[in-house]
Amino acid sequence: MAKTLQLNFNTASGKKVSLTVDEPRANLTPQSIELAMQEIIAANVFEINGAPLATVVSARVIERNVTELVNG
Repeated sequence: MAKTLQLNFNTASGKKVSLTVDEPRANLTPQSIELAMQEIIAANVFEINGAPLATVVSARVIERNVTELVNG
């Protein structure tokens, strides 16, 4: 089963932005994820159309089953 951690932010201009991490660690807590998201905002390394990430909106783990049928 494939897992993805989706981190959702708002930019300073009000746009919604999602960052995804493939195969996140299993022992993540809501507190550690929110702290990491705040650190991402504070690092100010991402801008969307000139607007930096400004606020944490949400985070979620998405699990999905993938069945390869043809892999050339």
